[in-house]
Amino acid sequence: MFESAELGHKLSKAEYEKELPALREALLNTQYELVSKKGFQVVIIVSGVDGGGRSESVHLLNEWLDPRHVETHGMGSPSDEERDRPVMWRFWRALPPKGKIGIFQGSWYSMPILSRVYGNTKLSDLDESMERNIFFEKMLADEGALILKFWFHLSKSNQETRLKALEKDPLTRWRVTDRDWHHYSLYDKFQKTTAHVLRLTSTAQAQWYIVEGTDERYRSLMLGKILLESLRRHLDTGHAPPHSIGGLPSLPKVDDRQLLRALDMNLNVEKKEYEKKLEALQGRLALLTRDPRFQEISVVAVFEGNDAAGKGGAIRRITGAMDARSYQVVPIAAPTEEERAQPYMWRFWRHLPRRGRLCVFDRSWYGRVLVERVEGYCSEYDWMRAYNEINEFEAQLIEHDMVVVKFWLSISKDEQLTRFKAREQTAFKHFKITEEDWRNREKWDDYEQAVCDMVDRTSTEIAPWTLVEANDKRYARIKILKTLCDAIEKALNRRGKKAD
Repeated sequence: MFESAELGHKLSKAEYEKELPALREALLNTQYELVSKKGFQVVIIVSGVDGGGRSESVHLLNEWLDPRHVETHGMGSPSDEERDRPVMWRFWRALPPKGKIGIFQGSWYSMPILSRVYGNTKLSDLDESMERNIFFEKMLADEGALILKFWFHLSKSNQETRLKALEKDPLTRWRVTDRDWHHYSLYDKFQKTTAHVLRLTSTAQAQWYIVEGTDERYRSLMLGKILLESLRRHLDTGHAPPHSIGGLPSLPKVDDRQLLRALDMNLNVEKKEYEKKLEALQGRLALLTRDPRFQEISVVAVFEGNDAAGKGGAIRRITGAMDARSYQVVPIAAPTEEERAQPYMWRFWRHLPRRGRLCVFDRSWYGRVLVERVEGYCSEYDWMRAYNEINEFEAQLIEHDMVVVKFWLSISKDEQLTRFKAREQTAFKHFKITEEDWRNREKWDDYEQAVCDMVDRTSTEIAPWTLVEANDKRYARIKILKTLCDAIEKALNRRGKKAD
């Protein structure tokens, strides 16, 4: 794996100075083209052996490029805020927007490698983390991102020489720590682990470039040339992700036996019974969210449904039972300019709650397999791959002790028409009905097909869908509150058993 990076590559000062001006000029011009087009984001990972030139390479990139369009992140140990969310949350938040370059010194590879070398995790744990990394990078690549991963390598003898040289010079002595020498003592373990990682994760969409770090001039030119060539190629080819639409399997069409049509839309709750149950369930929810164990979990509640199905009313019955400091409601509409400059899932990752809080998504990441699919806002490949991306996203939330509860509020076509007309006739409800609602109604069958496919492909054992018969608003609200309370109580009981 590292043989070519131990050949003793060297570059004379004359050769270096001869090539450098043209390289820097070409890099700047290409960067400005990237900035002007804003067609894709660039993600650069700088990793490698201690003393191999990681920090120097990061400084060099900021010197050679226009730093106004470069975002540099030194990702060390996670903060308390970051530990409250899934592992990948802090990396999603740090992604550069389209047209910019993000440099990561320390990345989604760092902690899994260190944990394995220190003996804190098994090989199977490392492989699981790498599968997650591959999936993450594929998702970015499918959104058009350019991903470049550099591993700066030193042989064991060269690493020792490098550390001693830095330590000997009074001007650089501060750069060598006890941790560096400890890592040197673990060199063989690091090499074995990183070779395994690089082999697993050097993919077509995000390959590793192993660069010998012994000679600074050689290392710097290699870094610049690879970056320039990759940027140029991505710009010239239109940064289209390498996939084909033609081979996608078709999804079966619904029939009269499909799941939405099997719902009993006549279910209802009388007003007096509703008021009694509502008070009891809201009180139960209030107590659950004030339980000390609630501070060890977080809750994500997803609301999807037909237009006018009553999502807003159901959400208000949840928030009405809670301290305003312990919840957040995130309404999802058409993406903003800032959100369009990022991969699709970015705007949902950024809103994930800390422990001890509940976040309600009024519409959600399921828009890609619903409205975007039906209205043609994304390609078939994009919404087909989204099912797997969504399942992986929700699996990461649950792995981090987040409770994920998903509601689809279903109403009949006739009931929707009644509610639409009522909104038009009530002055303070005019804002709730738009031309888009009427256009969506004309595609009722298409949306019904999309909903059935969504439930079939994303109602998993760990994050099932709850289908809510919502022709009667009172019945729907009671079912939603009870389902939410049951899910939170189950999670709290699991925490209690862990403590025992």
